[in-house]
Amino acid sequence: MSAGPLVVVGDALLDVDLVGSSSRLTPDAPVPVVEDVETRERPGGAALAAVIAAQATGREVVLVAPLADDEGAARLRALLTGRVRLVAVPATGGTAVKQRVRVGDHSVVRIDSGAPAVTLGELPAEAVEAIRGAAAVLVADYGRGTTSDAAVRAALAEAGGPVVWDPHPRGADPVPSVRLVTPNASEAARVAAAAGADAAGEGLAAVGARAEALIRHWGVGAVVVTLGARGALLSYGEGAPMVVPAVPVTGGDPCGAGDSFAAAAALALADGAVTGEAVAAAVGFAGRFVAAGGASAWDTSPVREPDVAAAEDGVSALLARVRNGGGTVVATGGCFDLLHAGHVATLRAARGLGDCLVVCINSDDSVRRLKGPSRPLVTAPDRARVLEALEFVDAVVVFDEDTPAQVLDRLRPDVWAKGGDYAGADLPEAAVLRQWGGQAVVLPYLDGHSTTALVERSRV
Repeated sequence: MSAGPLVVVGDALLDVDLVGSSSRLTPDAPVPVVEDVETRERPGGAALAAVIAAQATGREVVLVAPLADDEGAARLRALLTGRVRLVAVPATGGTAVKQRVRVGDHSVVRIDSGAPAVTLGELPAEAVEAIRGAAAVLVADYGRGTTSDAAVRAALAEAGGPVVWDPHPRGADPVPSVRLVTPNASEAARVAAAAGADAAGEGLAAVGARAEALIRHWGVGAVVVTLGARGALLSYGEGAPMVVPAVPVTGGDPCGAGDSFAAAAALALADGAVTGEAVAAAVGFAGRFVAAGGASAWDTSPVREPDVAAAEDGVSALLARVRNGGGTVVATGGCFDLLHAGHVATLRAARGLGDCLVVCINSDDSVRRLKGPSRPLVTAPDRARVLEALEFVDAVVVFDEDTPAQVLDRLRPDVWAKGGDYAGADLPEAAVLRQWGGQAVVLPYLDGHSTTALVERSRV
């Protein structure tokens, strides 16, 4: 892991959202009348990628970008102040301004202004030094000429850390030293076709063939084709590609998803991850970025790796949705050290009692106190991932106490369900549930299944 900054090189834009409401169409054309318009400005292009990266890390982020001497550039500088270190490259051609007219969460039209390309002045020595000392470099190409400049390309060829290149149809080819190029599916298809690659279709085989063709065409280390809701496909040019599925996202604003993906990949490489790990981290980060509001929410809470607080916030939102709809919240708990058929039967039955199921699992320290120093066999994060993959589990909460009493008091489920090995006994949690009118129940037990028995049989 290098102590240097993440350096973002590319075309900085000014994005403006004009957000209003609409309840009628104009009498002269079938277009909406947008009223009560609020103007929201944010960094765009490479500037957005830099801000996203800065919000996601404690590492310094440096933005190297051409900036003209106009009103748009002044507004953009103000948005960046205090967020990233800006190394401006003198340029002519005017600042590109992209305005979206939106009604609620839906765009009605986009209005672009500013010259389609810029002419760069001399690359400042500060920019060259930042690139050479970078832990990683992200090239955010928006087709305005930055990546075609000879001085910029020479500096990128001597970058101190791995380079991630987010390409653009009007941009230049990546320099050959690039570690990872991140085209989306349409960009990959367009460049591969221009390079003479014959890979018709939209299936993974066709995407993989295009990625291999792009590696040969560009002479780069790896290509990851981003596939939106399908995730991403990573190819090194030979062997089977790696496919990272995306977690489904409901709602959100996809604007800026590509920037968030490339920024997360570059940050992971800066922290010492291998390319495959960086791509996996980027897919997850981009999904959370979109779910949190995308580019529209650029100046709100930073999108970081999931932690306990974030997980519990998600559970709270789930419970609120269920309760607002008049539904029943069900919870169950245990160590779930080795998930087996008995667990699956109990969890499936528990989910059938209501409208969502929250599984409360003991932390690793809690399991050790209950089961002994040789347990758990599987860490809490991995146990949670396995449980969350079950279609009848809606959320998982980890608790550190010996009993789930405190976590139950926070969640306040309507039903607490346990396996039938407690049949006939008063469940320890029953008294806690009675405080808010909840009900503790016992479910049928699938005999002959327990983690302890599995462990003992494995030692024979």
